[in-house]
Amino acid sequence: QEDYGLKINHKKTYRLCKELNILRPQRKRKPYRPTKLAKKETITGSNQHWQIDLKYGYIPGRKRFFFQISVIDAFDKTIIDSHIGLHAEAKDAARVVKNAIKKRNIKKTDKLVLRSDNGPQFRAKAFSKAMDELGIIHERIPINTPNMNAYIESFHSILEDECYSRYDFNTFAEAYEAVTDYLYYYNHRRRHGSIGYIAPMTFYQKNLDIISNTKKAA
Repeated sequence: QEDYGLKINHKKTYRLCKELNILRPQRKRKPYRPTKLAKKETITGSNQHWQIDLKYGYIPGRKRFFFQISVIDAFDKTIIDSHIGLHAEAKDAARVVKNAIKKRNIKKTDKLVLRSDNGPQFRAKAFSKAMDELGIIHERIPINTPNMNAYIESFHSILEDECYSRYDFNTFAEAYEAVTDYLYYYNHRRRHGSIGYIAPMTFYQKNLDIISNTKKAA
C-alpha cells in the first residue's frame, strides 16, 4: 500500500484475494464440545462417585515407563479396577471403567458420576463415547485443581510410597506382579483411617449387607 500510494482496508484486500483465488485455506474449527465441570458434592454411599486417573511407573532394568489407570470409589475407597501396561490410551481407560461397571453391577439408571482430570485419554472422543453408552456422567476437573480429584490422588501417593518406590523393577512382568499384589493388599488388607480403620473391601461389603438387610426389613 505504501509503495504504490494505495488506500485499501482489510475488507477490500480480502475481497480482491478471494476474487483472485489466492486466499490461504482456512483452518477447520473443531465443533465445540462442552465439558461438564466438576463441583463439590455430598457422597453418601458406594457407586455414587468414582474417580479415575493415570500414574506413571518406571522400570530401571528396561529404562522405560509403564502406566497404570485406576478407578476408585470415593465412598468406600476401593480400587475397583486398574489397567497396568506399557501404553495408556483412551481405549484402555474405557476398558477399566467397563470392567468396574461389571464388577459393581452398575446400571444406566444409577446416574454414576465419574470424575477425571484433563488428560488426553479422558478427553478423547472414544472415551466420551464409551461413557455415554454406559450412561455414566463424566465430569472433568478445572485445570490445576488436583484437590478436586483428591481420592485418586491420595491413592496414587500411597501407591508410590508403599509400592513403586520400594522396587527396582528389571522387567515389566516384575512390575505387573508387584503392583497387582499391592492392589489386592490395598483392597483387602490395608486399613484405611477414613473408613473406620478397616480394609476398603470389608467396608464396601459391610455397607452392602446393611443396605440388603434394610431392604428385607422394609
